[in-house]
Amino acid sequence: MVERSGQFRVYRVVESVPHLNLQAVDEPMLYTVYQSGYETLQPTVDDLRTGDLVEATIAGDPAAEDEAWRLTALDRVGGVEMGFAVDVEPPAIARDQWTPGLTDPACATLTEADEPVGVCCVQPRDPLPGGAFVPNVLAGLLPMEHQFRSLPLVGDPAVEALFLDPDPPDTTEYATPYGVVLLFSDRADSLPDRFRDRYDCPRGTDTRPEFDPYGV
Repeated sequence: MVERSGQFRVYRVVESVPHLNLQAVDEPMLYTVYQSGYETLQPTVDDLRTGDLVEATIAGDPAAEDEAWRLTALDRVGGVEMGFAVDVEPPAIARDQWTPGLTDPACATLTEADEPVGVCCVQPRDPLPGGAFVPNVLAGLLPMEHQFRSLPLVGDPAVEALFLDPDPPDTTEYATPYGVVLLFSDRADSLPDRFRDRYDCPRGTDTRPEFDPYGV
């Protein structure tokens, strides 16, 4: 049994998955941890949401790949407010960023009053497990700590993120070869709300889509 301590990004897949995924902030390592069976920590664990940033200590056996880790210390220290929408029409700025054959994300600046306040990025499906976009985001399989810390083309840290998937999460054939992420800094005013209204992603609401994670 060993311990790992540090900052982690929280990802909750769907309610049917009895674990949390914690993406280490300072290393490309994803840890699966139990989300129940705690005593004093349980209320804090129950309150965690996808996008939360936590200081935590976890204990487990790195050699036991099928065994989840356990939290032994936990403190929420921040987070990125995340929203999700699937089977939706991408915004025009995203469609303009897509080029057939693109293998890396491409981004464009979002502005308000001629000031850069965020970015719109398209993420090609090809590098993602199974080609799924939102399901891989929810599982923590699309590490974005670098982008959260410093928005591409803008430099400010992200405080909000919207993930838009043009296809349903449980499809096996994708009509659109990319997913969309909208990242906003704290300088954004009404722009995040306009996107949230358009894609029915109200702030403070769990907008994770329902899907069978074992069928993706």
